Amino acid sequence: MAFVTVHLMRHGEVHNPERIVYGRLPNYHLSEKGQQMVRASAEEFKRRTDAGANIVYLACSPLTRTQESAAPITELLGLEAHHDERVIEAANYFEGMHVSPSELATQPRHWRYLLNPLRPSWGESYAKQVERMVAAVRDTGAKAYELGGEGAEAIIVSHQLPIWLTRLSAEGKAYPHDPRTRQCNLASITSFTFDPLTGSTPTVSYTEPAAALYSGVIQLPGS
Repeated sequence: MAFVTVHLMRHGEVHNPERIVYGRLPNYHLSEKGQQMVRASAEEFKRRTDAGANIVYLACSPLTRTQESAAPITELLGLEAHHDERVIEAANYFEGMHVSPSELATQPRHWRYLLNPLRPSWGESYAKQVERMVAAVRDTGAKAYELGGEGAEAIIVSHQLPIWLTRLSAEGKAYPHDPRTRQCNLASITSFTFDPLTGSTPTVSYTEPAAALYSGVIQLPGS
């Protein structure tokens, strides 16, 4: 069997003092600490390549924060970052808003978007996100195999919710969940190893190269 590994890396901390649900909005840049986080993850990938890993391809969501998160990987590994719309953040009705419990409770215009948290009714369905993400991971794995053969690896820089749903799918778990339970921290790496020729069920591993930088960081999902 021919195995490849596709690493889904989450972007670093975003400068967002107003705590806006930034979703797919442009021009949300990494904070200074966010830049340090993605540098730590890029250095981890560089350490792995120095130890023999064959990382041959880099893709990222076209949003500002993921492009900036891919930049140090390009610098250290010499890989061009290819934009892939399929790994973008989830669409969200609350994009551009500062959402608080009082806002949700007192504004009737929001209520119809909260009726079905299992879909969820406030944005792109979980199933649709999994469909596009799995297709991107499979295609990226095939590209890595084409470029590097057996054991080749690729990196996709994406967003917390799409990455987490991809992992739930690979592990055969239900998609509805409490966002506070997601194991997908800033600049973390969720890795999927599978056979690109047969489409085998991936094995999953998870690491946090930037864990030393998490203290004091506001964990506000983009979607």
